[in-house]
Amino acid sequence: MTDWTVRRWARYGQERLYAQTPGGTALGYLDLKTGQYHSDDLSNLPLLEKALAQHLASIESGRAAALPVTPAPTPSETSVEIPDPEPPHGPPTWEDLSAAQAGAAARERALAEREAQGWFRHGLSRLVGARTDERAWRIGADGEQAVAEQLGRLGPQWRLLHAVPVGDRGSDIDHVVIGPAGVFTVNAKHHPHTSVWVGGDTFMVNGQRVPYIRNSRHEARRASRLLTQQAGFPVVALGVIAVMGAHKGFTVKKQPEDGRVVVVRRKRISQYLHGLPAQLSAREIDAVFEVARRSTTWRP
Repeated sequence: MTDWTVRRWARYGQERLYAQTPGGTALGYLDLKTGQYHSDDLSNLPLLEKALAQHLASIESGRAAALPVTPAPTPSETSVEIPDPEPPHGPPTWEDLSAAQAGAAARERALAEREAQGWFRHGLSRLVGARTDERAWRIGADGEQAVAEQLGRLGPQWRLLHAVPVGDRGSDIDHVVIGPAGVFTVNAKHHPHTSVWVGGDTFMVNGQRVPYIRNSRHEARRASRLLTQQAGFPVVALGVIAVMGAHKGFTVKKQPEDGRVVVVRRKRISQYLHGLPAQLSAREIDAVFEVARRSTTWRP
């Protein structure tokens, strides 16, 4: 049987199964609520249907194999009523977030916006360079992937998580970084062909003030609280805003006031983190990462 790659996605009130070939070619997805198949390339629909049919069949066969088989009693056996076992009281199940790809949530949101817009209107918008929600999510995903590439240069002492879902309102943290210098919540901001100016708690894009610093500070504080609750020892996260683009100028006149947020260029983020003094031991890094990769830490 072909080893298709199938993953489930559920967010923004939608539920889907995405499929890829063993070679990594995206086939499309099945909308579990409507039962409809979707693919950018209609020639892939037969493969998409085959991949998901095999996946669903394997799930059903696994469930059937897990059912206990009770042999028929013989006449010599005495019938004894056995009470049902108590339900297990183990810890709640959780999703391992360490496998998530950078920009995954933004890409999925861009796809949802594209489908809502319609392929014709989407193509027309791309042609004229219109500023749509789909474009904003797509550019954001590009920024997250570029920042992830820089973070990947940190080395084996560091642990990385991407697109970490937090709370129940569809928000996420672009990157959570755990290493010798501490814990960081990294927010990627991609602003091509713009100017960026930072002065204390003021962050401006093309002269317009945006709430990036306030949001990053809140994100870091929430991460500190949630990680501390699960790790069993104090965990302090620093918010980092990694700026990509800003081709018309990038100026940081003064970093944010309380030292809980820092603004850096995307290409300098790994250099910045490497230059910070050591705060965590290898054992503490592993302990924080162990709880950070659990979905239940962020969405109790």
